[in-house]
Amino acid sequence: MTKPESPFFTLLFTISLLMHAQSSYKQMYIVYMGEKNNNNWDEFSTQSLHHSMLLEVHESLALENCDCSIDAAKESLIYSYGRSFNGFAAMLSEEEAAIISDMEEVVSVFPNLGLELQTTRSWDFMGFTDDASKLTPPFDGRNIIIGMFDTGQQLNIPSISKNSSTNKIIPFGLCHELEGIWPESESFNDEGLGPPPKKWRGKCQTEHNFTCNNKIIGARYYQSFGLEEQFKSARDESGHGSHAASVAAGREVVGANYFGLAKGTAKGGAPNARIAVYKVCWNMACYAADILAAFDDAIADGVDIISASFAGYLQSRFLFNPVAIRSFHAVKNGILTIAAAGNQGPQRGGLANHPPWILTVAASTIYRKFVTPLVLGNGDVTTANSINTYNVKNISYPLILGGDATNFSANYIPRESSLCFPGSLNSEKVKGKIVLCENSEGGAGVQMATGAGVIAPNRPQQNYAENYLFQTASISNKEISKVSQYIKSSNKPKANIMFSETMEDKDAPYVASFSSRGPNIFNHDILKPDLCAPGVNILGAWSPIASPSMFIGTEDFRSVEYNIISGTSVSCPHVTGAAAYVKATHPTWSPAAIKSALMTTANPMDPKMHEYEKEFAYGSGHVKPLYAVDPGLVFNATKEDYSDFFCKEGPRNGCKSTKALKPWDLNYPSLSLAVKDGNAIKGNFVRAVTNVGMPKSTYDVIIDVPRILKVKVEPSTLAFSKVGEEKFFFVEVTGPKISQVPIISGSITWVHLNHIVRIPIVVYTILPCMEFRNSSLNQHLN
Repeated sequence: MTKPESPFFTLLFTISLLMHAQSSYKQMYIVYMGEKNNNNWDEFSTQSLHHSMLLEVHESLALENCDCSIDAAKESLIYSYGRSFNGFAAMLSEEEAAIISDMEEVVSVFPNLGLELQTTRSWDFMGFTDDASKLTPPFDGRNIIIGMFDTGQQLNIPSISKNSSTNKIIPFGLCHELEGIWPESESFNDEGLGPPPKKWRGKCQTEHNFTCNNKIIGARYYQSFGLEEQFKSARDESGHGSHAASVAAGREVVGANYFGLAKGTAKGGAPNARIAVYKVCWNMACYAADILAAFDDAIADGVDIISASFAGYLQSRFLFNPVAIRSFHAVKNGILTIAAAGNQGPQRGGLANHPPWILTVAASTIYRKFVTPLVLGNGDVTTANSINTYNVKNISYPLILGGDATNFSANYIPRESSLCFPGSLNSEKVKGKIVLCENSEGGAGVQMATGAGVIAPNRPQQNYAENYLFQTASISNKEISKVSQYIKSSNKPKANIMFSETMEDKDAPYVASFSSRGPNIFNHDILKPDLCAPGVNILGAWSPIASPSMFIGTEDFRSVEYNIISGTSVSCPHVTGAAAYVKATHPTWSPAAIKSALMTTANPMDPKMHEYEKEFAYGSGHVKPLYAVDPGLVFNATKEDYSDFFCKEGPRNGCKSTKALKPWDLNYPSLSLAVKDGNAIKGNFVRAVTNVGMPKSTYDVIIDVPRILKVKVEPSTLAFSKVGEEKFFFVEVTGPKISQVPIISGSITWVHLNHIVRIPIVVYTILPCMEFRNSSLNQHLN
């Protein structure tokens, strides 16, 4: 086959070869041989038996250039089973598998399909069925308009100080992704959808052949700075915007996958909802002027929900935070804003999007995860937290320490090359080898030095897998030490970073290590995040011109239609889709009521898996869309309630009271109490609930708190006679003097038949100097 010279056809040529390789080479098979041979299991004899069987297969085929040695048989063996049953896992061709299946001692042979599930899984994991017509109540959603403000990671927010004499731009982080949408993606087809709802007042900017349809009904872009981009339009260059939109409202696409991983039917939570795109980020920068303009248009255009997957690296006060300002105006116009908590975990206090009128979403796992087996030449197997779609032949490569391949001519020393900094490695020593690096970001340096792959340490507490530009195995520091010792003790060390596999995660859901944690350092009395949703290794639509992986200083020229990524910017659109379901079912509900329904029906998380964080990691719990449409009771809040919240943060112009009070009586569906070190626990809260369930219903309270807390709820019973009736209750929380307490948590639950309305209680300590009064001026938000 002649290699085409055109760059475009070169890309297609490369992709076709990769697809051919995936179908032509060996894959892992499970060979089941029934019961184990005897009660005295011997690992060596069991492996020897399996090695001999594989050698017999190799010899029987007598393939040209076949390595029919016992070493080759050993290399193809991945696992030997013998402790509870007899069998093994090995890399086999289809023909080899057929020969083994005919052996007398073999019961069955089958491919290692793992959890190659029939759907993309995150919505199923939340109990949201594939067939929306079978939901109770049924979900159509075509009258719901979702405004997508996806940007990816952090923001660069220009802020002008009130006392500054110059318009100085103060950076509050960086936007790691551009956004927008790829309208040609099958996830955004409009088959079966009629014209946009009559309430729609937006427009479609059609630059660069951008075309709207009855799915993507609006598209705008904003660029206050003269930045040069490939597409000065709403078209997606990074893939991130398309991914978020497909998670929230993508149509059903059969067979979606990422190089064979996560293969199934991809769909969003609200597949019939309409999408309006507002592109506000360009070339690593998202500016306040653009964000404010986009919110302004979205409110006027008639969107029902705003999904804002951005989060500033450094939180800012309300007055200097464009998301806080404009989301306040959105809620004033009946529009709920759902935003990402940020990706600054696992340390505490890094959470963004803290205003009480925003629904702030953390990221959690689902019961599917992707792992990469790392097989060393001595037979040791380690499971890596990475997604490897290379090495489809599962070939072993020579292995070298980064510190043993120093580029002395470029004035580097072994300590630097051990970290695999770009330029620090001697390409003559690294070429064609897998390099062990002591830096989690070492892949770029190895790739620059023409290495075959990299073994690198996980990030702190990493519990998710990432895509990489070439063969990568991210493992624990403990495993890094084992690999290092193997290299030093072997004359010819080698390793095989295998093609990734799908496994079941029985511990799910738990919060992702990267997900930003509370407490809310700007408003101690508002618990954040509000809840969590799937945000780890989720399949979604992708821009075909975008890199499917990210290495600093390198580019990935592969083209994909779907990609697997993680982040709170992925969990955010999951809640957006759930909110669309609630909004479609209850079109007259306020943003606060929708938010309350999602929070009070969330599934409680396991606090033992989040010992020092608990609700600061996951808020009210894991979102459950089906329960949120029938919550029984809701906590409502109005624009006046939020204005009063500002007044009670401290005296403001236009406030009725000049006395600063704790804003404990904002009608929020959670209770948070910050106690200064050395002080006694004491807090009083007032809440009001509105009946949206059965007309005649009586709710009894259940208090579940640790012994250190004394919680009193008055009244202990709420009796309703009609829908829409409102009842107040009062909560007193007391306890002894405490100091240096990370978090004490419990809950109050109102119960009537199948309605369970759960409200978390959080108590924690702060230093006396940390008590914060928000300086936002109430009149600026009117």
